[in-house]
Amino acid sequence: MTTKTKIGIVGCGNISSTYLRVAPTFDILEVAAVADVIPELAQSRAREFNVSRVLTVDELLADPDISIVLNITPPAAHASIALRVLEAGKSVYNEKPLAIKREDAQRILTLAKERHLLVGCAPDTFMGAGLQTCRKLIDDGAIGRPIAATAFMLGRGPEPWHPSPDFFYQVGGGPMFDMGPYYVTALVTMLGSVRRVTGSAQMSFPDRTIGSGSRTGTKITVETPTHIVGVLDFAGGAVGNLITSFDVWAHQLPRIEIYGTDGSLSVPDPNTFGGPVKLWKPESKAWEEVPLLPIRAENSRSLGIADMAYAIRSGRAHRANGALAYHVLDVMHSIHDASREDRHITLSSGCERPAPMPLGLPASELDQ
Repeated sequence: MTTKTKIGIVGCGNISSTYLRVAPTFDILEVAAVADVIPELAQSRAREFNVSRVLTVDELLADPDISIVLNITPPAAHASIALRVLEAGKSVYNEKPLAIKREDAQRILTLAKERHLLVGCAPDTFMGAGLQTCRKLIDDGAIGRPIAATAFMLGRGPEPWHPSPDFFYQVGGGPMFDMGPYYVTALVTMLGSVRRVTGSAQMSFPDRTIGSGSRTGTKITVETPTHIVGVLDFAGGAVGNLITSFDVWAHQLPRIEIYGTDGSLSVPDPNTFGGPVKLWKPESKAWEEVPLLPIRAENSRSLGIADMAYAIRSGRAHRANGALAYHVLDVMHSIHDASREDRHITLSSGCERPAPMPLGLPASELDQ
């Protein structure tokens, strides 16, 4: 029987319920405790998901039995909490993005290296059946040499349904930092590191009106670009276009497509773990759906944490790692920088593509 790795969760907002539901489905994970600055929220989550202990953040960090802390606080707190976790001698897995500022993210990675600890970061959707199937098709040469990619995340913003959407429109928010990590991570794990970027960004509207909850009708000031267009030159030679927007009422664009010398690949929503995956080949002259690899296709947030737990145990590399998360953060910042500075930017960061997911194991296991 697999010995459990005990994890603690700091931050019990909406997304915590998914982690709390999924984490126990992995043989290696046990949620040992939860904490939140609002104790009542942590207590509610603990009751809902049968977590035995509700602690303060300090108590959770002091617990010697907890090996990994899942940090799902608001983005502005990602860096400060992660640093506290590492100082406490525990590995940390952040919700995306790794941090708001590059320098804070670097401090996290440096401290982890000094303490011989691991840093993980969402998204882990690239580890699911949909994007893993796409990666295998590319690696197997199904579309030949990848030459281009397009990626689109277009919507009207979260304020019609979110009762407190302020942080989406503050520095460190906007469509690029909110949803961009899914798209950039998917592209990097399929095509490799980004070498150079340029971009254009704008704030299309000076304010937004909350459309639900007790603050309905309240206007919030927009402080960050809400329509961003990026051009990505990949180190492997492909050129990509990425558009993220909170300013679009409707569109008919795909999520992601990869174009190769011998065909085209339609990639599923990178905010999901499943399909569909579709392949177009010259000989068929039609889009044909490809069966997914036998990997988790349902909502499996916690997959990256389970993978990190196995890595701690065996010493192998984990997939949703800090170097990947930092490169994604660097790409997103650089697109904004390129627009503001009216130039191309050559990135100083890079990362290895994570290893493909293993096949032939039960859904509850990731290693033999």
